[in-house]
Amino acid sequence: MVVAHATAKYIRTSAQKAGLVLALVRGKDVNRALAALQFSRKAVARDIAKVIRSAVANAQQQDAFGGDVERLFVSKCFAGQGPSMKRVRPAPMGRAFRVVKRTVHLTVEVTERPQVIQAIEAGSTGGTRKRAVKRPTSE
Repeated sequence: MVVAHATAKYIRTSAQKAGLVLALVRGKDVNRALAALQFSRKAVARDIAKVIRSAVANAQQQDAFGGDVERLFVSKCFAGQGPSMKRVRPAPMGRAFRVVKRTVHLTVEVTERPQVIQAIEAGSTGGTRKRAVKRPTSE
């Protein structure tokens, strides 16, 4: 099972705003996540899509990768708060207000879904077998 991650640092948005968009793609297949981000109206969606593509490229470089990008999904994604830039804005009567320009570190982890292998029953002749179904009784 392949696990790969990618990080983008010092993105100029707040962690709260990025976290809202990351919640949209968490747990989705990579292609569905990129499609959802393409139609998102948030500006940080482009940066998140870039990080997802980077994580997929990192997964493809691993030796254990099966070669099927369709099996990759976003297993973890989070926005960690980066350093904040403090600026000063003039205010009335000679005072000054502080403006905090926040940054965020985006981290995305993609994982390969386990391949489903269906076992063929050994004694089956190809016919259908009836199985007893136990139904709950109402008391």
